Amino acid sequence: MGIIRTQHPACVIRHATSKDAAQVVHFMQELGRFQKMVDSIIVTPERMERLLENGSGEAVFVAYNGVDIGFAYFYVKSSAFTGRSGVYLDALFIDDSVRGQGIGHIVMQFLAKYTLSKGGEFLEWGCLDWNTPAIEFYQQQGAYCIDNMRIYRLSPDELTRHAALF
Repeated sequence: MGIIRTQHPACVIRHATSKDAAQVVHFMQELGRFQKMVDSIIVTPERMERLLENGSGEAVFVAYNGVDIGFAYFYVKSSAFTGRSGVYLDALFIDDSVRGQGIGHIVMQFLAKYTLSKGGEFLEWGCLDWNTPAIEFYQQQGAYCIDNMRIYRLSPDELTRHAALF
């Protein structure tokens, strides 16, 4: 898919390939540091390579003046409630040195266009409740919060335990 020019002359977006897995992991670790959750980032380059290679997820890098300063990791999902498909933005990170220059807006615009190109009807993501700057940014995008839902997840051990009972 190559390099995608944006309306910002110093900013370009490029799709990651499975060969970029280590760099995706690097940005995930940066995001984890920012979110004060670095210990929760357990992805390895090998796992990320598998996700990118088999199409379970996609990533793009954002370059500013020729230097990668951020990324987004996302995947297509659907909703039985609405009968619609869309894109789930699992991770978005822009380096602090260039925040406030409109690059996050450019990434969100790219993701909106990408979602529509895939026939999607929504773009969705989660945000930590203490991250006021991100919440304000997302509200500026016109996003709304679904306050009446909590996300639950089975760990690999619990998943295995439940599967063994079937």
